[in-house]
Amino acid sequence: MKIAGVIVEYNPFHNGHLYHLNETRKVTSADVVVAVMSGSFLQRGEPALVDKWSRTRMALQNGVDIVIELPYVYATQKAEIFAKGAISLLSSIGVDELCFGSESGSIHEFQNTIAFVDSHEKEYNERIKYFMSEGNNYPKATSLAFQSLQGHEDVLDLSQPNNILGFQYVRAIHAQNAPIRPTTILRTKAGYHDQELTDTKIASATGIRNELLSKGSPLESIQAYVPEPTYNELQQYKETYSTFHGWHKLYHLLRYKLLTASPVKLASIYEAEEGLENRLITMAKTAPTFQDFMVAVKTKRYTWTRIQRFALHILTETTKDEMRPALEDRAPYLRLLGMSGVGRSYLNEIKNSLPVPLVSNINQFHHPFLTTERRVNQVYALGFTGKHQEEFLMKEYKTSPIIL
Repeated sequence: MKIAGVIVEYNPFHNGHLYHLNETRKVTSADVVVAVMSGSFLQRGEPALVDKWSRTRMALQNGVDIVIELPYVYATQKAEIFAKGAISLLSSIGVDELCFGSESGSIHEFQNTIAFVDSHEKEYNERIKYFMSEGNNYPKATSLAFQSLQGHEDVLDLSQPNNILGFQYVRAIHAQNAPIRPTTILRTKAGYHDQELTDTKIASATGIRNELLSKGSPLESIQAYVPEPTYNELQQYKETYSTFHGWHKLYHLLRYKLLTASPVKLASIYEAEEGLENRLITMAKTAPTFQDFMVAVKTKRYTWTRIQRFALHILTETTKDEMRPALEDRAPYLRLLGMSGVGRSYLNEIKNSLPVPLVSNINQFHHPFLTTERRVNQVYALGFTGKHQEEFLMKEYKTSPIIL
């Protein structure tokens, strides 16, 4: 039996994701597709548009067989740690092949780049430090360091977001000695960060969210860019809760935290460094909206994503001590969010031989990562009001894995 893995956010699941999923089945000849998916908060430090259960249904209805949650302690990290957590989960559940989208489209470029960086590791790290000392942020510094070293063309463009993630996936497979064969498919048309809907059928998740949140466009405006199950799920979610989630629902809470917490407490929050928390406090005093706040805080040295993740950790009170195990350890459990009939059969076959616990009910399993998960989901719930807030406060405890 061939088991393929994908690492996703599905925020929301769109036509590009469907293409990737179909190509994954084609190029891997997979019998089962496992998706490791971020939960309530995402890698760029933002709340998911709709909750993890709705996104799980989207995944299953569009062809995924098993959805496993990527814990918050990995999901809201830079690419290296994000990849480390996701790969360890895929390895634990028995995945044979990983298929990811990239701007490169050539797995040989990824393998060549890994070998090249490993053979120049000391010099590579020194050049990263140099370019950061010049005022560049970390992603830009790593790209410049690589460009200054590379001696041939058959390597990656590490300035591209999907190439960066793919590079870290392949590197994590090597580092963990995971029995997973990586493969990649070319990402075309809409770019990862494209905010406008320019094609007739393919748009980035960023563009779709921008249309719904920033522009306030009706749901019909994105119908052409998502599969029918996704559109139906979004429509039902909007009818039920009257809104989609975003930082605009939580900024008042972040502002409260920044203006009332002690400097010592803020300095203990994960990703606090070089007094960055003081800059956030200053800007929170005058910025009336989250967009205004981010524009005011952003600098050349600190990317939008870096600041947004720090803001999220302040909001959820996630400390450096709390995150430290994620930097050192592999994912300690598999939390099941949903499965198809095929996925259920596969799990029944392997559940007694899994190297880590399979968790379907968080009330019956205890781990510090799940303690964090419970807390951050309570914060996510505070973006709602009234009876919907009460519902979301209990969803983490009452919702069973979805079976399609």
